[in-house]
Amino acid sequence: MSVKKLLLAKPRGFCAGVDRAIDVVNLALDLYPGPVYVRKEIVHNVHVVNELRAKGAIFVDELDEVPDGATVIFSAHGVSPEVRRRAADRGLNVIDATCPLVTKVHHEAVRFAQEGRPIVLVGHEGHDEVIGTMGQAPEHIHLIGSAEEAEALQVSDPDRIAVITQTTLSLDDTSAIIGALRQRFPGITAPARDDICYATQNRQMAVKAIAQRAQVILVIGSQNSSNSNRLAEVARDAGARAHLIDDMSQIDPAWLQGVECLGITAGASAPEYLVDEVVSYFRARGVTDIEEIQAVTEEVSFALPPELARDRAIRGAAQPA
Repeated sequence: MSVKKLLLAKPRGFCAGVDRAIDVVNLALDLYPGPVYVRKEIVHNVHVVNELRAKGAIFVDELDEVPDGATVIFSAHGVSPEVRRRAADRGLNVIDATCPLVTKVHHEAVRFAQEGRPIVLVGHEGHDEVIGTMGQAPEHIHLIGSAEEAEALQVSDPDRIAVITQTTLSLDDTSAIIGALRQRFPGITAPARDDICYATQNRQMAVKAIAQRAQVILVIGSQNSSNSNRLAEVARDAGARAHLIDDMSQIDPAWLQGVECLGITAGASAPEYLVDEVVSYFRARGVTDIEEIQAVTEEVSFALPPELARDRAIRGAAQPA
């Protein structure tokens, strides 16, 4: 093997929203009589889901699979108001693990709809987050995923159009799409701050930094992880070859032929131990020159959902000192 140096992107891996979502499931398993159900994958990572399933969490696609009165957790990607209504009608004990940054986009959609604006959502059709966001105001939202779709878009009131975005997109792609929208609709209204989440931005910045030196970048993350796929795209756009892998078992030695400098990063839903295992894979093959490249420092955390924090406090107060 020709690899002589590893560059580790930082930040990488878990973001505050993912940390919070996984904590929610673990705490719910501890606090509530089982079984505890999770609607959709709590985060898009096969290892995380399998670990939580092994602890007793039951993952379902829809609420129809959850018995009346049971505990159900909504995933970090968010849900539509219709899903919330169905849960309430069924008497389900709902714990909402929606990422607060996704909730922010939901609030923007509702506000723009209340103002009577046509809303453009920049995102990927079929993604769980997009489905939940479109459900906030389905009669107002137009979904687009490219600059070409932006140029072809027709809306009822072009002078009052507003735009929101999926949080896990590529900054560069989003910029191009919104640029195309601004050209067509000069009076477009956008939120005060970009909807692309801080973690997505930071991980993409870190990938761009290591792509300046690495010939190949391994992105650790699952195939259905939007932000992981975007990291691979960003790496390629920056001039490196990139491969998305779930774990070290998927490394193909053919990718590494003639490669002296290799970059490694992980999507926001990928555990750090997967990175450690990939690094160990290369250490076992004689690579000792390992450098971490830090693009930005992250110091973000999110509070637990209030219903879970309340029940944990009640449990703590009920336990003998």
